[in-house]
Amino acid sequence: MRTMKTVVVDGVEYGLYQRKGLSAMREYADGESLEGVSVSSEDTPGIGGMIAVNVKNPSDKWYVAAKYFDDNLEPAYKDG
Repeated sequence: MRTMKTVVVDGVEYGLYQRKGLSAMREYADGESLEGVSVSSEDTPGIGGMIAVNVKNPSDKWYVAAKYFDDNLEPAYKDG
């Protein structure tokens, strides 16, 4: 049996998972159309946000809020 770390959010227990791969993203251009991009009702697109795409299914795109991006992601490859 696997032992998994968990976190409780709003009284509900969630298992903690780590991504195995990389995420393809580009900067959101303020005011651009988000047609075809999933946006959470919690998010207000703005400067610093990112548009992510599933490279195996290019029609699957979603908005990543700037704060979430800054807190959880960084470039996979850096110059220098």
